Amino acid sequence: MSEVLDLGYARLDLGREARQGLPEVVYGPGKTVEQIVGIVTGLLEHNTGPVLATRVAPDAAAGVLGRVDGGTYDEKARLLSWRSAAAGPFSVVVVAAGTSDGPVAAEAAAVASAVGLDTTVVHDVGVAGLDRVLQVRGRLQDADAVIVVAGMEGALASVVGGLVRGPVIAVPVSTGYGASLEGVTALLAMHASCAAGVTVVNIDSGFSAAMAVHRIAQAWSTAARGGSE
Repeated sequence: MSEVLDLGYARLDLGREARQGLPEVVYGPGKTVEQIVGIVTGLLEHNTGPVLATRVAPDAAAGVLGRVDGGTYDEKARLLSWRSAAAGPFSVVVVAAGTSDGPVAAEAAAVASAVGLDTTVVHDVGVAGLDRVLQVRGRLQDADAVIVVAGMEGALASVVGGLVRGPVIAVPVSTGYGASLEGVTALLAMHASCAAGVTVVNIDSGFSAAMAVHRIAQAWSTAARGGSE
């Protein structure tokens, strides 16, 4: 079987599932309903794992679901999914600094859950009320990985990074007043964190954070089995 399926308007990377443990993910914006339908159909036919389409608007999602059976739509996360994986042993907590960070946290959690991570979400534990973080400290420390979603000055990533042992994936969010610079301030602060080893993804990209944890979980699973595949 060819590892590339040429649809004319898209060339599907059919070998990605074998390489990375997950089929190619569809980025919805800029694509028509017909294009999303064609890409999703191709991925479903030629792969066996979860098929996801991110950042899909509700009207477009309805159009796609009307033509491709078996899918579900999470409106808050703007995620279309087919063949979502059952939760495995690798756990991740998605922690959001504020309620305004909820949509990005929702995307991270929905993608993580769809690819088989044991996912929980903790909302509204920003550092302006540090006791809120400490109240959930045990849950964060018990997780195999933590995704921190924060706008404003992005300080929550450093706080969590100093409390837990597992990997911390930080997502800067474009919430905040003028000097927050639509997420740039949080991005730079997270990169400059004094908590060693915090990993930072793109602004507002809950998807990227979930995929980073997916890769960590894949490596963890391989190591637990005692070798590579």
